[in-house]
Amino acid sequence: MKLLIVGALEGYLTKASSVARSRGCEICHVEQPSSALEMLRGDVSFDLVLIDDQCDIPSFTIALKEERIVVTLVACGLGADAKHAVAAIKAGAVEYLPLPPDPEIIAALLESAAEDKISMVYASAAMKAVVAMAEKIAASDASVLILGESGTGKEVVARHIHNRSKRRGKAFIAVNCAAIPETLLESELFGHEKGAFSGAVARRLGKFEQASHGTLLLDEISEMDIRLQAKLLRAIQEREIDRLGGSKPVSVNTRILATSNRDLQSMCAKGLFREDLYFRLNVVSLLLPPLRERRDDIPLLAQHFAEKYGLENGLSTRGFSKQALEILMQQDWLGNIRELENATHRAVLLSEGTELSADDMPIKSVQNGSASDSSSLASGKGGDKLSTIEREAVLETVTNSRGNYEQAASILGISIRMLRNKLDRYASDGHIVSPSNDSR
Repeated sequence: MKLLIVGALEGYLTKASSVARSRGCEICHVEQPSSALEMLRGDVSFDLVLIDDQCDIPSFTIALKEERIVVTLVACGLGADAKHAVAAIKAGAVEYLPLPPDPEIIAALLESAAEDKISMVYASAAMKAVVAMAEKIAASDASVLILGESGTGKEVVARHIHNRSKRRGKAFIAVNCAAIPETLLESELFGHEKGAFSGAVARRLGKFEQASHGTLLLDEISEMDIRLQAKLLRAIQEREIDRLGGSKPVSVNTRILATSNRDLQSMCAKGLFREDLYFRLNVVSLLLPPLRERRDDIPLLAQHFAEKYGLENGLSTRGFSKQALEILMQQDWLGNIRELENATHRAVLLSEGTELSADDMPIKSVQNGSASDSSSLASGKGGDKLSTIEREAVLETVTNSRGNYEQAASILGISIRMLRNKLDRYASDGHIVSPSNDSR
């Protein structure tokens, strides 16, 4: 994890920086936003930028957008001035951190920004088979396609492969293809030369070069624009990339891992994904089973999350009562591990006993053949498939948001681009989509 501090914050972050360093974080500090831009243009990929609210944050975020630099930005300031906080958020910061900060908050921000997910926690035969295959192919340089529903731990498996490969001492860089706008993704991956476009005031290395001799994870690659897929295919085949505005190719030595929660073969048949790219990526494929098909993992994962959030919140470590575990085991977990994590986090915060009880669970047990809402949805009323349930949830959210895509995407926890793609797909399948108040 790499942290960049901008402005006169070092004196207030001494203890927090010490905590971050103890957890393996590398920290750089510059006084001026202009120096920060120089750092961000280089060959180091930062997970998080902490910027003093006395700096010109609006100009800094405009420069980031103009140079197509994507990074998580958190503003910091003395005290808890609501006006400063609102101004910083409006300017583009995702969070406002009062100073001096709680060191544990810094640690949590770093973990979130770096998407440094949990270590491999499993007991089921299904996951043992997946991990065995992952470790068998880890030492090679072959591309790997990791498939599975959202929340099944695809990035965790990708990091596991990298950490057991001969590239483990080099960079592991993850790019969420669904979260980055199409106009920025090309520059984010391949970099650009000075003058390549309006706002390109200096050369910037892309993720391919930053991950050279390491591993590049293309998360949710199914959401990548088909035009950009052609450029990616060439980069994989020729081991060279073209920066935007560049005059000659740049050689790279980057291993590619990719994830998707969609049926890529079906997308190829519909012309939505390049078949030649699919075969290039699919040298080896790993299919992660959903949590409902690996129930032996639920107790281990739940205990892992209980210990994690107990530690983060300064609470004593607690186990689960027999009844609480039964409730967890009964659920089908539509959101998979991510949903289980959220449920456990909530239980840890609300519980007042010596153990996590059934009353602390945000879900109900299955009784007399009647399941909780979560369980009923997971099993699918009337034989509905999971994809049907997802479509109904998305369309209902868009309708309730009165066609405001930004608001709907925020509620659903996905990018606007991913929401648009889903709505376009639903429309092509003949489903009614609410009119949009969103301008493209």
